[in-house]
Amino acid sequence: DLPTPCRTGFYYNCPKSLNAVGNAKTTRNDNSSRFGKYTEISFDERNQIIGANMRTYLLEKSRVVFQSENERNYHIFYQLCASAQQSEFKHLKLASAEEFNYTRMGGSTVIEGVNDRADMIETQKTFSLLGFKEDFQMDVFKILAAILHLGNVEIIAVGNERSAVSEDDSHLKVFCELLGLESGKVAQWLCNRKIITTSETVVKPMTRPQATNARDALAKKIYAHLFDFIVERINQALQFSGKQHTFIGVLDIYGFETFDVNSFEQFCINYANEKLQQQFNLHVFKLEQEEYMKEDIPWTLIDFYDNQPVIDLIEAKMGILELLDEECLLPHGTDENWLQKLYNNFINKNSLFEKPRMSNTSFIIQHFADKVEYKCEGFLEKNRDTVYDMLVEILRASKFHLCANFFQENPVLSSPFGSAITVKSAKPVIKPNNKHFRSTVGSKFRSSLYLLMETLNATTPHYVRCIKPNDEKLPFEFDSKRIVQQLRACGVLETIRISAQSYPSRWTYIEFYSRYGILMTKQELSFSDKKEVCKVVLHRLIQDSNQYQFGKTKIFFRAGQVAYLEKLRLDKLRQGCVVIQKHIRGWLQRKKFLRERRAALIIQQYFRGQQTVRKAVTATALKEAWAAIIIQKHCRGYLVRNLYQLIRVATITIQAYTRGFLARRRYRKILEEHKAVILQKYARAWLARRRFQNIRRFVLNIQLTYRVQRLQKKLEDQKLAKLQKHNSELEMQKEQIQLKLQEKTEELKEKMDDLTKQLFEDVQKEERQRILLEKSFELKTRDYEEQIQTLKEEIKVLKDEKLHLQHQLEEEQAMSEGLKGEVARLSKQAKTISEFEKEIELLQTQKIDVEKHVQSQKREMREKMSEITKQLLESYDVEDVRSRLSVEDLEHLNEDGELWFAYEGLKKATRVLESHFQSQKDCYEKEIEALNFKVVHLSQEINHLQKLFREENDINESIRHEVTRLTSENMMIPDFKQQISELEKQKQDLEIRLNEQTENMKGKLEELSNQLNRNREEEGTQRKTIEAQNEIHTKEREKLMDKIQEMQEASEHLKKQFETESEVKSSFRQEASRLTMENRDLEEELDMKDRVIKKLQDQVKTLTKTIEKTNDVRLSSGPKEYLGMLEYKREDEAKLIQNLILDLKPRGVVVNMIPGLPAHILFMCVRYADSLNDANMLKSLMNSAINGIKQVVKEHLEDFELLSFWLSNTCHFLNCLKQYSGEEEFMKHNSPHQNKNCLNNFDLSEYRQILSDVAIRIYHQFIIVMENNIQPIIVPGMLEYESLQGISGLKPTGFRKRSSSIDDTDAYTMTSILQQLSYFYSTMCQNGLDPEIVRQAVKQLFFLIGAVTLNSLFLRKDMCSCRKGMQIRCNISYLEEWLKDKNLQNSLAKETLEPLSQAAWLLQVKKTTDSDAKEIYERCTSLSAVQIIKILNSYTPIDDFEKRVTPSFVRKVQALLNSREDSSHLMLDTKYLFQVTFPFTPSPHALEMIQIPSSFKLGFLNRL
Repeated sequence: DLPTPCRTGFYYNCPKSLNAVGNAKTTRNDNSSRFGKYTEISFDERNQIIGANMRTYLLEKSRVVFQSENERNYHIFYQLCASAQQSEFKHLKLASAEEFNYTRMGGSTVIEGVNDRADMIETQKTFSLLGFKEDFQMDVFKILAAILHLGNVEIIAVGNERSAVSEDDSHLKVFCELLGLESGKVAQWLCNRKIITTSETVVKPMTRPQATNARDALAKKIYAHLFDFIVERINQALQFSGKQHTFIGVLDIYGFETFDVNSFEQFCINYANEKLQQQFNLHVFKLEQEEYMKEDIPWTLIDFYDNQPVIDLIEAKMGILELLDEECLLPHGTDENWLQKLYNNFINKNSLFEKPRMSNTSFIIQHFADKVEYKCEGFLEKNRDTVYDMLVEILRASKFHLCANFFQENPVLSSPFGSAITVKSAKPVIKPNNKHFRSTVGSKFRSSLYLLMETLNATTPHYVRCIKPNDEKLPFEFDSKRIVQQLRACGVLETIRISAQSYPSRWTYIEFYSRYGILMTKQELSFSDKKEVCKVVLHRLIQDSNQYQFGKTKIFFRAGQVAYLEKLRLDKLRQGCVVIQKHIRGWLQRKKFLRERRAALIIQQYFRGQQTVRKAVTATALKEAWAAIIIQKHCRGYLVRNLYQLIRVATITIQAYTRGFLARRRYRKILEEHKAVILQKYARAWLARRRFQNIRRFVLNIQLTYRVQRLQKKLEDQKLAKLQKHNSELEMQKEQIQLKLQEKTEELKEKMDDLTKQLFEDVQKEERQRILLEKSFELKTRDYEEQIQTLKEEIKVLKDEKLHLQHQLEEEQAMSEGLKGEVARLSKQAKTISEFEKEIELLQTQKIDVEKHVQSQKREMREKMSEITKQLLESYDVEDVRSRLSVEDLEHLNEDGELWFAYEGLKKATRVLESHFQSQKDCYEKEIEALNFKVVHLSQEINHLQKLFREENDINESIRHEVTRLTSENMMIPDFKQQISELEKQKQDLEIRLNEQTENMKGKLEELSNQLNRNREEEGTQRKTIEAQNEIHTKEREKLMDKIQEMQEASEHLKKQFETESEVKSSFRQEASRLTMENRDLEEELDMKDRVIKKLQDQVKTLTKTIEKTNDVRLSSGPKEYLGMLEYKREDEAKLIQNLILDLKPRGVVVNMIPGLPAHILFMCVRYADSLNDANMLKSLMNSAINGIKQVVKEHLEDFELLSFWLSNTCHFLNCLKQYSGEEEFMKHNSPHQNKNCLNNFDLSEYRQILSDVAIRIYHQFIIVMENNIQPIIVPGMLEYESLQGISGLKPTGFRKRSSSIDDTDAYTMTSILQQLSYFYSTMCQNGLDPEIVRQAVKQLFFLIGAVTLNSLFLRKDMCSCRKGMQIRCNISYLEEWLKDKNLQNSLAKETLEPLSQAAWLLQVKKTTDSDAKEIYERCTSLSAVQIIKILNSYTPIDDFEKRVTPSFVRKVQALLNSREDSSHLMLDTKYLFQVTFPFTPSPHALEMIQIPSSFKLGFLNRL
């Protein structure tokens, strides 16, 4: 809030802003206010100004187009013309005031001593102080300039009955250009008018005087609208939100006027003064006499002038104003006809109305001040105040928004005094019958005057009468005759006359006692009854008892008696003052005398002592005294110095020990803290690493278990499918196996011989290749060691060169040319180092190739061995082979999944299942290939690590190059040594791994060779077993032909097969766990390498900066590519929140920017904090943004536009956090470029939940504000207003007329509801609110409309009729049509009106027979039984054609409704809120393209 002085100045400038547009020069006043205004200043409980409101009366619009001689138009026109040459007003194309018709009529365009240009500057300052922006001020000036140009439009007479305006008229073109109109249409309809009849439309031309009147009427209409608009804007600027405690109303209204020519304006002004004089008489005269009677004062009633007859003549039924309005309603009414009616009704019937002797166009009214003669010419036109419809339509279609808004068909605005204190009229005022005269100026003025009188009667008025000393506007001139005339017109003389006959002065007994107690004697003061004391004193002081009277509570005095008592009191006080002064002055003089006497004695004392000393002192005495003083000085100095030295030594000793103790204690503390910091550093680093490893291990375990589950499910599905297929094919395979059995036995023998030979050959080849690989690897490692040795030698050479360069820099510091030569020489040496580094990279790549080759050979050997073993084992009996194998061999078989499956498959060894095992073998081969693929993937990760090593070598190369160029960086060489040693360690680790892998391969090859030897030895025995098995199989084949047991054996075999599969799965799990452990080790190595790389990158950055400084090289910047991030500093966070959230005004953002722009800017700042990986910065920004949104919403809980704006931005911010979160479900609709902008380091799901909660709170407050705004107009618009004329004209019989919820003059209509809904909808759409949220809000509003209307219908019997049901149904159709126009049919809002629609149908339907009761039961499903019965019981017919519902019919309906189980509540819950959901809508705007407008004041943000 503004401080009280600022607020007072603010309100002080409001009337000044209206002086320019409402004041003008007249013959009697250079600054005459040509309108009346009533200003109501509001105060709070602390009696501080909190706001104000203003109401105006009867602006003199005729002055815009006509001024009398020696008068001017309104000041603002002359101020504009005086400022026409300024650059800001040149586009208005104005000139001097003498060139415009509307400003030169009076012949006086200049006021002496007034500078119109300076006044224009003052007017602009006043507008700015009231909050009028420059654009708004320029719009006002544009309309004023257009009025001046319109007055200069030349209308040419064409014959006697036509007129025309040239389209080339320069002033017409400027008028149309300023107001955005079509000049052709304006020129046409200025000279023509459209007459609409029942059958046709006629265009009638107008004569030149008629066209001139139409032009002037248009100018007056535009100016009147502009004046009202400025007043409305001033009231908005003075509006207050708090609660009003008291108010002061200031009425500044025109006085009694009488000119040579008096017209309609003077008639209305004098009518208002009659009403005000009547109120003045009531307050001053009647109340005065009533007080005398109340105090029982003997008093003779004094007659005073009562002007009620004049008021009745003007405003009573068939009075002057009503006859004027009646004549205005006639299409051919004229001023002469109206005047004739006045003559017929009032001449010789009313003594206050007279007809002039020499005129038939005037009439005279005897006012309280004087007789006034009024000319009737122009009364009807000014009272109608009409502009032709076509001109209004043209202005309504203006491209200039302010002009178009003036002529829109808006509903009647509520009074600006709606929030004022409720006042009750002290005198009942009879309201006029305004059924037929609402649109005339007289009826409007009369209505506003009644409101003013109600306010004055309800308050305590005080009067200020303004008296003009002369009519010539001269200083120091006093016209006594004119003064007396004004005093008589103001009623002051009448007041003086009554005061002279009454008791104008009065005191209460307590006030008289306290005021004049000084005049009382001690004896009088001793009385206990103060009233009696006052009577005794007055009898003693004033001898004439007729000069005062004693009332019940007051003492009344004649004129002059109080002055006499004051004189006595003053004389008594003066006597007392003289006595007091006498004593005080005596005391002061005595005090002064005593002070002077004491000073004289002291001076005498010192003078006499000096004389005695001079007599006693000699030269010898002086010398002795001086010598004694010197001895004392030296003695005392010696003693003090000894004491000081002793204290100083003791102090230094204490300080030394104390400082030593403190220093030792501080040193121990620093040492302990330093060690603790080191321990904390390592402990925290270890904890962070362990936490990261645990998280990574947990994630890998989850991934592994998920993948294993998927693999298991896939295997189970495949097995089940195969089993079903095999069961169906078993019978078919039985016959085929019998035929092929003999052929297979022979083929197996041949295959066995071939496989054994091939196995021995492959083993020999593998052995040779392994030997060759080992030799080549040893050669490569020797070469690599030689390269390392050469690098060490180069490092020594670099050290020597560094020392040499240091000496050279010390000798040649001032010589820049030598430095450049040295840099060139060092760069050549760096090139040789880069060549050696390339050779090292080649060695590493060769090493990688060798590893790959070894791994590929290993895989090939495993695959070949698996195939060989399967083929061997298929031809042998499983149990026989397992019995001959040792325990170690069996363990090796368990490790290799292929051999284990082969042994399990040979349990039955029947020809029936051979094909089945073959398919299983293929499936397991695929699984083995998948495992091999995992091994390949791990090898690729190793390759990736090696690439990182190569990148590290590149960084080392750049570091070596910079070290040679900048030898002053001494700390780089130890880091370089450490890096080389780390590389050597890494090389040794790789060599150790390769050796381990080769040894493992050797061991496996030896095991395989031993196994083959055992197989050769057992070959003979296996052949015998095969023959025995053949005999067994022939027997089984004969049994299978007769029995069905083979199917059972097959099922048992399948169960065993599932057991084997579970074992295989466990082996897979073991293998997967082993691979995950290797992955963890590799990832730890990666972390170590990443830390080293980051450290090296930081060193490279520092080196590049120093290089740029030494070389002074400026690189040309290329075209900028924005990343969609906004860089900001941590200290600018509060400024960001203040400017972007707390101080942001929604209107400019909504009109000029993309929806959700603040939300996008906030998210771009969030992306910047995320890219820095700064958790504290991100957390602080998010918390500040959320708290800022909460604060701005809390401060503007009733601001609908701001709530809508921040609800939209909160939802956009929430959608941005989801869209760029990196989650797949929110990235479906993103472009590839948007996917690159996702957050990388932080998960903001918690903040998304908080933002969602904030959005829900804003939405609920948003709904509450809308409901509070629309709820007062629901019942008047839906129930009380008659949108269908003639339907509700009759009232139910037996009911008194019910007062509506709103006064008739300000009644709401159905259009008010639709306009309020359209305002809500347009505001939500302008703020970019999501369409789904808009639909939910509309659904909530429609539910409120239906619930409030239905509840009011239940409580009002006069509304329960058939015709009211038709009215409600019509209003519901308007709401449904509004939904259709706004494309909101899918919002389910229509369904919320279903109970109201059924209630309207129930009021209209026939209610007599059983079928009607059944139909009501079937149709009214949304209404409860209690509600249906309530409507039926409340149904009231309004004419003889309808009948009341019989109780028997109500009982029938109630019997049918008893089966329902619904709510027993009659009223609907208007506070019920539907559940809100915020849909996810991805933003189509690219973050890189978003720009920040300068109006946001976010210049400290930097786009990256």
